[in-house]
Amino acid sequence: MRLKKQLSRFLRQISTYLLAIFFGSLLTVGVYRVSPSQASPVPATESTTPTLLAQNLSTATRGSFVTAAVKRVGPAVVRIDTERTVTRRVDPLLDDPFFRRFFGEDFFSEMPQQQRLTGQGSGFIIDSSGIILTNAHVVDRADKVTVSLKDGRQFEGKVQGVDKVTDLAVIRVQGSNLPVVPLGDSNQVQVGDWAIAVGNPLGLDNTVTLGIISTLKRSSAQAGIPDKRLDFIQTDAAINPGNSGGPLLNELGEVIGINTAIRAGAMGIGFAIPVNTVKEISTQLAQGKKVVHPYVGIQMVTLTPDIAKENNNDPNSNFLVPEINGVLVIKVFPDTPAAAAGIRRGDVVIAIDGQQVKSAEQLQRVVENSGVDQVIQIKLRRGNQTKTIPVRTGELQNAA
Repeated sequence: MRLKKQLSRFLRQISTYLLAIFFGSLLTVGVYRVSPSQASPVPATESTTPTLLAQNLSTATRGSFVTAAVKRVGPAVVRIDTERTVTRRVDPLLDDPFFRRFFGEDFFSEMPQQQRLTGQGSGFIIDSSGIILTNAHVVDRADKVTVSLKDGRQFEGKVQGVDKVTDLAVIRVQGSNLPVVPLGDSNQVQVGDWAIAVGNPLGLDNTVTLGIISTLKRSSAQAGIPDKRLDFIQTDAAINPGNSGGPLLNELGEVIGINTAIRAGAMGIGFAIPVNTVKEISTQLAQGKKVVHPYVGIQMVTLTPDIAKENNNDPNSNFLVPEINGVLVIKVFPDTPAAAAGIRRGDVVIAIDGQQVKSAEQLQRVVENSGVDQVIQIKLRRGNQTKTIPVRTGELQNAA
């Protein structure tokens, strides 16, 4: 009897376990079928069609900040085509009667004396009435300027003003309600920010390149463009011939600079004129006014104690210089304010108007900000002596 009771208890336990497993399996299958997070959900219904899912995905990923920036600015970016006539000089040797008899008079009469040269660049509209900014070298000596908009419209352009020192120019076209670009603040730009270059490089219209801001306040001398007076924005966004004069944008589609491609052989880097510099000058150029630049008339280089020591230890050096921080005068141009004031080659400028000067770029900025016909006090070292020489700034005549 006891054995029979134990067997009965064992069978009841087995039955309980089997029932638990059975109902557990049913519960698992039910949850599996209603849970959307499982690997094999129920078949899609009308409310969850693949088409709807694709539309949602497309909306989330369509476009980018570059696309948005270009759409905002693109209609106001223009292509600039220029033409100019060049008179060809005839070699005086060809005036010799012997050559004229040998080749015949008809040969000389058919030789072209003039040639038409064409050029191309970019620009952008800053005023809906037709004010366009570009580089000075884009329209240099142009006889004819044609401005083409992205929508296909073309206008004859008139060069209102040119400033070669800053490589800026303003063109005016006869238009109304033209698209314009939003101008940003180049003082807010930081190294590592996005940089979007828009223009017409190599004759390819409406081209966009993307990069970052590589560095700020790259002086024109450091950039290998000594005939300019600028602190450039440097970028790795591709800037090629034809991009010149086009806008450099930030990620919001605001213009932070004007692209320039005047540095021959630049590989992997481009330069742009900060838009805040442009704002200061463009109004004068649009009014046809000349932009005045002060100068003193010296060629200079930054001096450090290490550079001075290296020079002084060189047996082939022409002169010794003080082993200090300053700006070394390596040439004084004749008939200039510096020459009239008595500044000499080998002088080391250490301060202007009480402000310490440690680099050639800093000295250039101080002079540029001083204005024309202003007396500045230049403190310098000449050998073992320290002198302060008053210099009256002049006007740079080749700025136009």
